[in-house]
This record gives sequence, C-alpha cells and structure tokens, in this order.
Amino acid sequence: MLGVVTGLTAEARLARPLGLAVAGGGTAAGARRAAERLAVRGASTLISFGLAGGLDPVLKPGAVLIPARVVTRSGVFQADPALVVALRGPTVPTMLDTGSIVSTAADKARLRQASDAAAIDMESGEVAAVAAERGLKFAVLRAVCDPADSDLPPAALAALDAIGRIAFGRVVTSVLRHPLQIPALLTLARDARLARDALRQHVATLKDLSADPRF
Repeated sequence: MLGVVTGLTAEARLARPLGLAVAGGGTAAGARRAAERLAVRGASTLISFGLAGGLDPVLKPGAVLIPARVVTRSGVFQADPALVVALRGPTVPTMLDTGSIVSTAADKARLRQASDAAAIDMESGEVAAVAAERGLKFAVLRAVCDPADSDLPPAALAALDAIGRIAFGRVVTSVLRHPLQIPALLTLARDARLARDALRQHVATLKDLSADPRF
C-alpha cells in the first residue's frame, strides 16, 4: 500500500489518487504521527505531499518539487530512485527540512547559501525518517507556494488548526490586528492556488502507482 502524508486536509483530497492520504496538521510532529499511522496500517511506501517554500529564486509558485534527497538537521535521506522516476522526477536535487516555519526572504536566502537546497518544508524529513526506521520506500511530491523572494504575512503563521484545516477565526483576528498584511495575504492565497493546481495536474498525469508492485 502507498501512503501519503500531507499537511492540510485539502492536500489530502488532492493526493487520494496516489494512495491512502493522511493529514498531519502542517507540523513536523504531526507529519511523524501521520507517517507512523500509515506504516502501522501496512504502507510499504510513503510520499510527503503538499506545499513548500522556495529557496532557489528560479522556482516560481506552482513549480513541482520531486527532490532526489531530503536534508535534515540529523542527516540526509535519499528518496527511492524508482519512485522518484515514477513521480516524473527528480525536478530538483535537494529539499531541506527546517522543522519550523521560515517566514522571511532574508532567512530563505541564508538557508539557500548554507545548504544549496532548492526548497524547504518542515514535514518531509519526519516522513523520510519514519520510512528509514521501518524499511519503507520514500519520496516527495510538493509544489512551491511561497517563493524565495516572499515574506509570509503574520496570518499565515497562525492559519492551521491541529488537524490541518484553515482556522479562519485566527486568520481574521490576525488581519484585524495587522490590516496592512492584506495585500501579502492575497498574494499568498493566489500562490497557494497555483501550487494546488500544479499538484492536481501533476497527479493526473501519473500512472496508477498503487498498481505498481514495486511500491
């Protein structure tokens, strides 16, 4: 069985054609719990799926990310080569798992210089670690939401609840406190839509991986 770990419940719906999808709530700890749940349910392959931040300035919103490896604070995890090819990658050499939100363009630039990674998220490293611990295959399929030159508005940092749904009350509260963030929030919403559309279209082009005996 192929298991898919997402941050958002909306992303889990996009990932359903790939396999059994579980949302982890957009946190590193949630991603680990979701990956472990899938492993217990019999998954032989794990895919980290959803949105990501860009580090390489070339990557625009909607760029599809299928890295050959994921770098974390504790080590490097190589994605399964056959699975990467089946997902139509690699599209970038390296993704960096930061374990926490990176909200400013300046911080992204520093991470790019230090790691040479193309993109970041805070979930793929945990999914990769669970796969390594349990002897499962692993890969990443994500799309750029916030590019390298963008700063995340404050509302975006409080947007998710514990199960990966948009907490609209917290977003509204943040906007009322900081109304000048509205243009940046609208830009982020547009870029997130581009990323989700890119993932939907990419998934539609893939063969039925659940029927592939390798996975």
